[in-house]
Amino acid sequence: MFNEISGLPVHPLVVHVAVVFLPLLALGSIVYAVVPRWRPRIGWAVVLLAIAAPIGAFVARQSGEALETRLTEAGYGPEILDQVNTHQSYGNLAFWFTLGLGVATLILVALATDDPRMPEAPPWLTTVMSVVVIAFAVVVGIYVFLTGDSGARAVWEGVA
Repeated sequence: MFNEISGLPVHPLVVHVAVVFLPLLALGSIVYAVVPRWRPRIGWAVVLLAIAAPIGAFVARQSGEALETRLTEAGYGPEILDQVNTHQSYGNLAFWFTLGLGVATLILVALATDDPRMPEAPPWLTTVMSVVVIAFAVVVGIYVFLTGDSGARAVWEGVA
């Protein structure tokens, strides 16, 4: 499922979902945490991103593992596979931190909602979750950069 589409590796095709959605989730969740007056306008988008970004990161991760298996079976040397392993390590961390950010963002949205069906949370709890969301968002941003940089270097360094 994560190996190839029409003979092409899935990873370079789907990785762009993660490249777009992870930074959007990080940015959207920070804005949601820091600008309370915008919450009613952007809450729906942040919730969708909190669900879609971890899914995109998961698919990128699984397809990357399939590509690594393909490269190993094709006999690529240790120099290339070391670069792939570095990229994979960053990608794994990016996935887990994105999953944490998604969950934390969903909790923050639930705590900050004005929906009368939801019990009102103490203000300090919303503040604590906002700090947690911001911390996760910063770490996700760092790992998206490190993952993308290491992947681009593995593919393009010495080529162009």
